[in-house]
Amino acid sequence: MTHDNTSLVGRRVLVTGGSRGLGREMVLALAESGASVAVLGSRPGQALDDTVAEARRVGRGDAIGLTADVGDYAACAAAVAQTVEAFGRIDVLVNNAGLGMRRVSETFNTKPTRFWETDPAAWRDIVDANVNGVFHMARAAVPAMVAKGFGKVINISTSDQTMVRRGYAPYGPSKAMIEAASRVWAQDLEGTGVDVNVYLPGGAADTDLLPPSPDKKGADGNLLPATIMRRAILWLASDASNGMTGGRYIARFWDDALPAPDAAAASRSPSVDKPAIM
Repeated sequence: MTHDNTSLVGRRVLVTGGSRGLGREMVLALAESGASVAVLGSRPGQALDDTVAEARRVGRGDAIGLTADVGDYAACAAAVAQTVEAFGRIDVLVNNAGLGMRRVSETFNTKPTRFWETDPAAWRDIVDANVNGVFHMARAAVPAMVAKGFGKVINISTSDQTMVRRGYAPYGPSKAMIEAASRVWAQDLEGTGVDVNVYLPGGAADTDLLPPSPDKKGADGNLLPATIMRRAILWLASDASNGMTGGRYIARFWDDALPAPDAAAASRSPSVDKPAIM
């Protein structure tokens, strides 16, 4: 079914971790729909250059490439400033940048690393990227959104099973932190016109977060294509989702054959008053 994404034409979007994997797919989907996209990578390189070039080729808006270590607040503030300088404003922030368990071990998915065996530097790097980085980017971008009375923050997460899976600390718990923070932020921003939502694939996806393997698959034996993230990102970034905040949307459950409101409802995790982890 064709959805109305006309509000994305001219929309200014900043996507962190946008040069490859899930981020690249969201960048290209947004560009194809008419948004101008700032693609933020952790470092310069061919992947970043290629994604920006492809976004320009398929898009109707502009695309720029930026680099920043999201663990560094000053670098995040500079990236936001560069995006505003290029586009005039930021309407949507997609917090996709993050580190996975490969930072701890290249065999984490076949031989779990127990938390007391984890290198503290690796632990710190993952938390800096996945928790502090999301805060840094939102902290830098949201005040201007509030001042304008409009904005969207979309925080990319993982499946709830991964949050508590053996051998997946600190990656899994870092995403639990972001989901809890997103719920708090949505309440903090109530009445400002700025929405905050969580978006996730709904299972292991075919990205560099998993070690290379001829039989690459997630812990549940399945593997989703990175393109799955194209499903709901346009709705989340468009006016169709205005006022929808504090939600958790799962790409695997989004059905493009349904009208957008029905697809959104089907892909949204049920809200609970008191989340349960243990």
